[in-house]
Amino acid sequence: MVNVKAEYGWSDKSFTSLLKVVQGMLLEENTLPKSYYEAKKILCPTGMEYLKIHGYPNDCILYRVKFEEMHKCPRCRVSRCKMKDDNECSSDASTKKDPPTKVLWYFPIILRFKCLFTNGDDAKDLTRHADGRKCNVILYHPIDSSQWKKINRLYLGFGKEARNLRLRLTTDGMNPFGDLSIKHNLWPTLIVIYNLPPCLCIK
Repeated sequence: MVNVKAEYGWSDKSFTSLLKVVQGMLLEENTLPKSYYEAKKILCPTGMEYLKIHGYPNDCILYRVKFEEMHKCPRCRVSRCKMKDDNECSSDASTKKDPPTKVLWYFPIILRFKCLFTNGDDAKDLTRHADGRKCNVILYHPIDSSQWKKINRLYLGFGKEARNLRLRLTTDGMNPFGDLSIKHNLWPTLIVIYNLPPCLCIK
């Protein structure tokens, strides 16, 4: 039902009303959520985790690993959090009182790969390039490319296992030297899985 809500753009209020109507049709002991808020609470544990990593405004460092407990950039000595006054950053820079100046949202990719292999259809798609398919002279799939074959020659163990993923990393809008007229600092980064059939990985 939540998928249908998302597909047709129902408002939260209308979805809650629908749940109440459906609940009235069911037996009294039913466990259907009474509101959209309750439905989201059921779905939350099945979602993918993400990490919020504080960053330095000028992209010098990310406050993680050895810098995680620092409250100022070791190079520029600028505070990691936004401050209204000239006060020092509090001991916990993640509080609402002192929000960070920049936050990187990191979505761990390993969990997403594992989810692909837990679905039978997706798992077949990820190994279809190696299951009885002959390489073509014409470049029909990335497996036909010289780079794919070179990786197989250089790393024999990696090449023999069809489930090993071949990835392409692409981004847009990256401006590491600040010499482009870009007013935003959002860098969409995409990872494409080349193991998939051409209709999925190329399009």
